Amino acid sequence: MAYVSARFQDLKARGECALIPFITAGDPNLETTAAALQVLDRNGADFIELGVPYSDPLADGPVIQAAATRALRQGVTLAQVLDLVKTVSPNLHAPLILFTYYNPILNRGIDTFMQDIAAAGAAGLVVPDLPLEEVDAVLIAAAKAGIDVTLLVAPTSPLDRIQAIAAQAQGFVYLVSVTGVTGMRQDIQGRVKDLLDCLKQTTDKAIGVGFGVSGPDQAAQLKAWGADGVIVGSAFVKRLAAEDAQAALADIGQFCQTLKAAIQS
Repeated sequence: MAYVSARFQDLKARGECALIPFITAGDPNLETTAAALQVLDRNGADFIELGVPYSDPLADGPVIQAAATRALRQGVTLAQVLDLVKTVSPNLHAPLILFTYYNPILNRGIDTFMQDIAAAGAAGLVVPDLPLEEVDAVLIAAAKAGIDVTLLVAPTSPLDRIQAIAAQAQGFVYLVSVTGVTGMRQDIQGRVKDLLDCLKQTTDKAIGVGFGVSGPDQAAQLKAWGADGVIVGSAFVKRLAAEDAQAALADIGQFCQTLKAAIQS
């Protein structure tokens, strides 16, 4: 069993809801990213999603798109991100889950990509634009490398597709809480509870909910509805983009603690 799946099973056995922060690699710079990973790890993160900057991030809202653009303008590459992961991951308790789009995987070669991210220390992978119809080759290569590939369920997905995605997903099922792109929102759509109930009847795999989660009240609501994990992205990325890097790191540490406390109560 790969590391993400095993970690989720441990958390579920203890009745814990996982906190999964997301940050963009290289924003504001790679040094700050390395420090941020360690700050999140020390302040309650159970997993950490690390976004690889990409020029056409269709699933991302304006905050994360802007972060990726800033990183790319500094020349941040996949190779640099993997070097960063290789340096930092041995010191982290929280497994690292890379978030990248399908085109960079194809360009590198699916098998090579999986081997490279595993060698760097990544435990999981999220590919938001990976079509279900093309998932087999990715899953086979990932399994050889010991990488869990998480698949996304959209709120508009019909039941048969939800069932097919849940059957193929590894590590956990990523439930998208809103129709559209990532970003901070004030309210979580009520349909999420229905989708969580549907998924719970479909699979015994862990279910993480993301897109639009911006604060502790929403995180607590998702846990109450049955989520096994809560994924928070834009709210962390926005805080980390502040001009004062040390203040930003302190801010995300405190915010991480607040979120974790909300889903432990």
